[in-house]
Amino acid sequence: MINPTLGRRALFGAATGAAATLAWSPAASASPAPAGPFELTTRNPLVEQRADPCLTRPVNGMYYLTGSVPEYDRVVVRGAPTIDGLATTRERTVWRRPAAGRMAGYIWAPELCRIDDRWYIYFAAGDSDDPFRIRTYVLEQRAADPRADGWVLRGQMSTAWDTFTLDSTSFEHNGKRYFLWAQKEPGIDTNSNLYLAEMASPLALATAPVRISVPTLDWEIQGFKVNEGPAVLVRNGRVFITYSASATDARYCMGLLTADARSNLLDPASWSKSPQPVFTTNEQTKQYGPGHNSFTVAEDGKTDVLVYHARDYRDITGDPLFDPNRHTRVQKLYWHDDGTPSFGVPVGKGGPAVRFSPYDAPRAYVRHSDYVLRVDPDVRELADSQFRFVPGFLEPGRTALQSVNFPDRYVVVDGTTLRIDPYTESDAYGHASGFVRVPGLADHRAVSLRLSADPAAYVGHDGSRLTVVRPHGRGDQERATFWLS
Repeated sequence: MINPTLGRRALFGAATGAAATLAWSPAASASPAPAGPFELTTRNPLVEQRADPCLTRPVNGMYYLTGSVPEYDRVVVRGAPTIDGLATTRERTVWRRPAAGRMAGYIWAPELCRIDDRWYIYFAAGDSDDPFRIRTYVLEQRAADPRADGWVLRGQMSTAWDTFTLDSTSFEHNGKRYFLWAQKEPGIDTNSNLYLAEMASPLALATAPVRISVPTLDWEIQGFKVNEGPAVLVRNGRVFITYSASATDARYCMGLLTADARSNLLDPASWSKSPQPVFTTNEQTKQYGPGHNSFTVAEDGKTDVLVYHARDYRDITGDPLFDPNRHTRVQKLYWHDDGTPSFGVPVGKGGPAVRFSPYDAPRAYVRHSDYVLRVDPDVRELADSQFRFVPGFLEPGRTALQSVNFPDRYVVVDGTTLRIDPYTESDAYGHASGFVRVPGLADHRAVSLRLSADPAAYVGHDGSRLTVVRPHGRGDQERATFWLS
């Protein structure tokens, strides 16, 4: 019997029930939010030239990361007690392909799982005489630390067909362990589809494969007809599977499958596919081809983290598969009020992205609409509500607020209106975009933003838009105080 220990693609906690859609007004808001959020690492990318990243949840106080190396010749693992520490820790090669014969071709997308107090790595490998004869193989390790010596090759994972197979992962749900992977099925004119089966052991399937997704939508068949790189997330009474589609250039993107957590996961009818991709190339942030993701949780034990790879440029010379600069990246994963994941956009280089919620309406968020700042509940376009604190452009001790999805724009004050305007080299812009960040006027766990040019004035809200307030009482202080999330 396989112990239902959480595996590689970070199966998240038990279902908690979807939150109700919020009918919001400041006067009817919920109780104040807890203390400020855990801030993820400011490094982006986290690790350069590591595609197909697999970042585990903490195991015995350690995070472990593996992924494809540009040479496609080995399996590597690095470990650190923090996500940020993975950027600088030394990496160890735990397995290297043979000089010739079987598995001596391309080595792709290792997946690290902890099952029954042992480590397993599912990886794809070709042969020396045909590097694209890709099949899935398994390594096993008894040591507590997956960087240790002792990895043993256990052989090939057998499925229904001896065909192109890759991107395999394992997860547990309702006392059963499942195997999830991408494969080319004979008779179907695609490069790869997604399949699911129950496992008899970490090395073998117990049931026949069930096809749960075929690339048919326009955004799934750009360059190649691909569904691959699945990752599992169980939350809010549902099982979510993210996956990647299309060619590995800027057209690469992520889709989403959803099933009721109480349903039979091996029934294809249990799964529904989102009609549009959930995570795509973004020209404003200069992030191209995001995909092949995994999930983990931050050091606070509750902040969900999206892990993925992307490039910093669109144009590629030659086959994109051999361009080395698909870097490992991390960013916070948010949730809509209806219990579905909110991915936003792949953020560019810089510090943590944050959201602002009014102190007296913690379920609403500051967002920009037509470049004007307002306050709304359940913002569907996540990136419209994400900002970064950066150094101010004029006068010491000032901070500016950079828009995440329009990084050339910063929050400015124009009379009593706040907008995000393109940066200009002028004293007027420096004053209008400069703020003094102070502990929240209504609660020191939150923040308030004092205007640079007027020490008596603060950023506040009037229920629907951001404005300028001069606090004279408790109500004004609450309107000028914001939670970060």
